[in-house]
This record gives sequence, structure tokens and C-alpha cells, in this order.
Amino acid sequence: MRLLALAAIIFLTGCHSAFIEATVHNSTGQTLSPVELDYPSASFGIPTLAPNQDFHYRFKTQGSGDTKLIYTDSTHAEHSVTGPALKEGDEGSLLIVIDPTGVKWHLIPPAVNLSKPNSP
Repeated sequence: MRLLALAAIIFLTGCHSAFIEATVHNSTGQTLSPVELDYPSASFGIPTLAPNQDFHYRFKTQGSGDTKLIYTDSTHAEHSVTGPALKEGDEGSLLIVIDPTGVKWHLIPPAVNLSKPNSP
């Protein structure tokens, strides 16, 4: 019985995996096609993002580097906008709002690296 309880404690405390919950929101009033988000070690994208549509994606950061959003507007102009830097172990939510004036990046709460203790 003690062995089972110890295994349960180890399982519950040792199995946290850090992820970023990303949401891309289109507030431009036009269809964007395609839309791609590059992040350290990988990327994701969708062929079309309609006006006022959200796209949700969950990813794990491996390595470190900048994020970058690449999208094409209805006039066929391609936009590439660099966002916040992420590093391995970061977690939190990333809201990316594309509006007529550009791209707004919001880390909610700011990404936290769980693999290293906070410095004083």
C-alpha cells in the first residue's frame, strides 16, 4: 500500500509538462490566407483565417528563440512580424491579435521557465 501511495505522489508531482496555449485572432476585417506562427524548433499554420475568427494551438517549446507570425492579407501582401522570445520550459498563454494597424502580442501570464529557479 505504501509503495502504491509513493508511486502516486511521484506521478502527480513529476509529470508536469510545460506548454504554451496560443490563440491567433483576426481583427482585420478581411480573410487572411495563409497564417503561420514560427516558434523555437517548430511552426504551425492554417490555410485561412476569416475575419473575427480565432485559431487555437497548444505547443511545447524546445530550444529558444523568437516567435514570428507570417500571414498574407486580402491584397496578397505578405507580412512577417517578430514576436516575443521563448525558451525551453516556458509556459502560459500567448494571444496574438492581428488588426488593421498590425500585430499585438500578449503573454498571459508572462511565460515562466519551470526548469530553472528564479534568480534573486
